[in-house]
Amino acid sequence: MLPVTHLLYLGAIVFAAGLMMVITKRNAIMVLLGIELMLNAANINLVAFNYQHAHNLDGQLFSLFVIIVAVCETAVGLAIVLRVYQEYQRVVPDQIDELKD
Repeated sequence: MLPVTHLLYLGAIVFAAGLMMVITKRNAIMVLLGIELMLNAANINLVAFNYQHAHNLDGQLFSLFVIIVAVCETAVGLAIVLRVYQEYQRVVPDQIDELKD
């Protein structure tokens, strides 16, 4: 059996990788992918804490809620990226500096 600390280290590494993607990548889709990695790191931590307290399922229920929020975030984010690409023919957030009515 894996100790809980290994799962927490894994969650921290995945969160750091997602944060680096959000900070360094210029493509909007890669930024969304980084946000997804950070949400998955939160899920790993929730399941790890639930592993310590196996008598209740609070961690798994919160993890399910985070997965649902991540799916909604992906759908809305991709819709926004596609709409911005149709309007400006680019998906680099730094290059989009004007909004039209």
